[in-house]
Amino acid sequence: MGILDRYIIKKFLGTFFFSIALIISIAVVFDITEKLDDFIEKEAPLRAIIFDYYLNFIPYFANLFSFLFVFISVIFFTSKMASNTEIIAILSSGVSFKRFLLPYFISATVLASMSFYLNNFLIPDANKVRLTFEEQYIRNPFTNTEQNIHIQLDDSSYAYFESYNSFSDIGYKFSLETIKNGELNYKLISDFARWDSVKTAWSIFNYYERYIDGTSEIIKEGRSKDTTLNITPDDFNKRSNAVEMLDYYELNDAIAKEKFRGSHKAVYYELEKYGRIASPFATFILTLIGVSIASRKVRGGIGVHIGVGLAISFTYILFMQISETFATNGNFSPILAIWIPNILYGILAVYLLFKSPK
Repeated sequence: MGILDRYIIKKFLGTFFFSIALIISIAVVFDITEKLDDFIEKEAPLRAIIFDYYLNFIPYFANLFSFLFVFISVIFFTSKMASNTEIIAILSSGVSFKRFLLPYFISATVLASMSFYLNNFLIPDANKVRLTFEEQYIRNPFTNTEQNIHIQLDDSSYAYFESYNSFSDIGYKFSLETIKNGELNYKLISDFARWDSVKTAWSIFNYYERYIDGTSEIIKEGRSKDTTLNITPDDFNKRSNAVEMLDYYELNDAIAKEKFRGSHKAVYYELEKYGRIASPFATFILTLIGVSIASRKVRGGIGVHIGVGLAISFTYILFMQISETFATNGNFSPILAIWIPNILYGILAVYLLFKSPK
């Protein structure tokens, strides 16, 4: 590794970590201002605020848009090099533009690897502590607002709740069906089912049962009965951001479980999984775009490059939000929804590479 490589890597990583530290400092100050009333009202201990919340908030926030911080960092220090005619001198000395890109991609590889590890292993554990703190001292109690909840319990059993009350752990208008070989064998309809934490079972009230065997049918009615189902209140009492607490392997298990049950939550879990992979990969694409834009010396200098960089950053985030909306509210594939911004901006990166100064 030559002097030039070490110089660019030092500039890249130094600018990145400085910008991260600056943004995090501002974010923490604003967050404290916003949540101070909650801390005081709910008497959150100072030790818990520092070590349980902010110590775990910092890596989460730093990694959330790390690829965009990479992009802005590349734009900033490369534009400064171009303004100081350093890039012209480097290319004039016989260094090809592809060789010039090598230290950029070494740095991007380091940051992308860190981001992948943080996304899939370290931050999920930190989020368990942070989100538990938020539930206790910041957020209001969770309320399940889902309607018409359908759940597949096993290969032949299906459960249904018209609604579910998170505070009392009661599911209203509960029904249970068993279907084998395309035929209905059993059906239970009840007014409500309540979770009994002592028995770790469901108590069903005012129920009506049908046992069907070919052309014969047996009907039973009752006031209450206990039954064991392959569901617990935890399946209903989770916020959407609970997926952030799952590491790579737990996330895969959760996706398989939700897909088997036919739950709409599987889409959110898949978006989280593919996002954790696509985000580090975006580091390389945005690094290439940043170098290609900022390596050309232009009138207006750094300001023009930063303005273009911010515009590209905002459009990238916009594409991400739009594609994710199509996946959650339509039948769009989650993996395509996550990767479309990378594909489009990857094409842009190749185009800008050909147009960059050689």
